[in-house]
Amino acid sequence: MSFCKDFIWGAATASYQIEGAAYEDGKGLSVWDRYSHEPGRIQEGDNGDVACDHYHRMKEDVALMRELGLKSYRFSLSWPRLLPKGTGEVNEQGVAFYNALIDELLANGIRPFITLFHWDYPSALQQKGAWENPESPKWFEEYATLCAQRFGDRVKDFITMNEPQIFIGLGYVKGEHAPGLALPLTSTIPIAHNVLKAHGLAVKALRKYAPGCRVGYAPCGDPRIPASRDEKDIAAARKSYMSVSGDPSGWAFSVAWWSDPVVLGHYPQDGLKYFEKYLPEGWEKDMELISQPLDFYAQNIYSGKVVRAADNAKGYEYVPHPVGHTKTGMRWPITPDALYWGPYFLYERYKLPFIITENGISITDLVSMDGKVHDPQRQDYIHRYLQAYKRAAEDGVDIRGYFAWSLMDNFEWSHGYTQRFGLVYVDFETQQRIVKDSAWWYKKVIESNGENL
Repeated sequence: MSFCKDFIWGAATASYQIEGAAYEDGKGLSVWDRYSHEPGRIQEGDNGDVACDHYHRMKEDVALMRELGLKSYRFSLSWPRLLPKGTGEVNEQGVAFYNALIDELLANGIRPFITLFHWDYPSALQQKGAWENPESPKWFEEYATLCAQRFGDRVKDFITMNEPQIFIGLGYVKGEHAPGLALPLTSTIPIAHNVLKAHGLAVKALRKYAPGCRVGYAPCGDPRIPASRDEKDIAAARKSYMSVSGDPSGWAFSVAWWSDPVVLGHYPQDGLKYFEKYLPEGWEKDMELISQPLDFYAQNIYSGKVVRAADNAKGYEYVPHPVGHTKTGMRWPITPDALYWGPYFLYERYKLPFIITENGISITDLVSMDGKVHDPQRQDYIHRYLQAYKRAAEDGVDIRGYFAWSLMDNFEWSHGYTQRFGLVYVDFETQQRIVKDSAWWYKKVIESNGENL
């Protein structure tokens, strides 16, 4: 068995990373609009004011997607473009933009996958305490309701949130992403709980106002790869992958802390041992809301860590990568088996149809003298990772889709424009798009439903 016949092949983007038009047509400010203009926050002083100018070039970009044979497109909505103050008055020009995008996708035979929240939180709500405010789940519910009502007649696939590990772990714990805060556990554990409640309320709103839609969730985390096929190493990798760190800054990057409540309806026991004392009073009553049934479970996976069994208190240890192990432009180790063991362990634990919502590589792309962008490393990376993913399908994991990150080079958060992940090259001065070799190769993979891997 290989990929199912209706396998979802696509590419992904996020609103702040590509849209630009940061101050146009009634859009409110997001925390990234503010953060990217603070001195020293973004490499080379970059910001997302223009980014890929997708807001003005949407039709051109959808035409490119069709040319590349994409069956699906995962994109996020800008909350402050739709609700400039985060709640209350709707910006109809923002609604019109996304309606036009959805209609253009459907007219080109491309299935839209909407992510409600990919980090561009409304600045107006940040000023009211953001996720720390007990009202914040209700704010997100209002936003989700609007999206369901305005887009749910045509969009049938929704993801509530992208990588809470990162927007909380780097935004509120380590202070490396917008809004750039480094808060104590007394704040961040309740913040995480409010994020989970917001997810639950959004699922309910989507079910109510977009009946028949499919709803999922897209956290992240580096899978653990067993050092061997020995059962002890596999058990050690599983334990390491699902454990919650007692480290005051490390807990936020856990898989289980963010996914056990959503799918299993309870926090992981090892995490409660460290952090239960910080949870809001009566938190147990929220678990039913948080664990609304999902249609699929998604993950963004780029890199993994190798683990073996060990005679120590944890029962496992990390195996360092060999000296000179190949890394991406982001300095992430290249570990294709992450796309086998990640889906394997996650499906084993959560038993939901599985989708990779992001996977890809940043490399030093350049336009060659022939005017083309030759990126054999990206093709090789995606090829190896998809082979591992296919093996997971052959071994019984219910795999439903794969979204390459990213459709095009874009604003890579705190790295600005120094990292290129795209299947399509973007010249940020001229906004010219150049399809990279890897994109033409990926088109053939899609056409064969992965049989040519």
